[in-house]
Amino acid sequence: MCSIKNFIFFILILLTPFATFAQDTVVVKKQAKRFAVATFNGDFRTVIDLTYPKLVELSGGRDTMQKLITERIETLKKQGIMTFDGSVGSPGPFYKAGSQIHCLIPETIVLRMFNGRYVGRSYLLAISDNKGKSWTFLDVGKMPAGVLHKLLPNYNKDLIIPPSGKPMFFAD
Repeated sequence: MCSIKNFIFFILILLTPFATFAQDTVVVKKQAKRFAVATFNGDFRTVIDLTYPKLVELSGGRDTMQKLITERIETLKKQGIMTFDGSVGSPGPFYKAGSQIHCLIPETIVLRMFNGRYVGRSYLLAISDNKGKSWTFLDVGKMPAGVLHKLLPNYNKDLIIPPSGKPMFFAD
């Protein structure tokens, strides 16, 4: 009887990390959606709050990052982009990276023009420094590997970021 109890206890101990990650999936997707919606709505304060802090720092701080984002959006508008929209997909597997947890989330981005829309796919890298209680994000769709590794020196090489691919145009 004692061996059955020990076996059950052993199985519960093995499954505990998976149960924790299952909870993280809901949290990370909710926070990623908040990040994406803030991006598409021009809520730069929320975008910067949910951006991985080392990227904000590398960009020159909150004010400089807001200026860079604003300039990028203005450039897109000058190129004929009228609105931004999109959605986030389901988070992929979780990876341990030093004291952090990393997770890749696919993101669909829609840039609407007067005559149609560009639809592209990118990826958000979700990063948790507190065992999945909260997450910050990096858009890693076209991020050079050198920059990624500078921001995340403990990056788990098993987490492979697929190429984003070219946006497709759909006429309206």
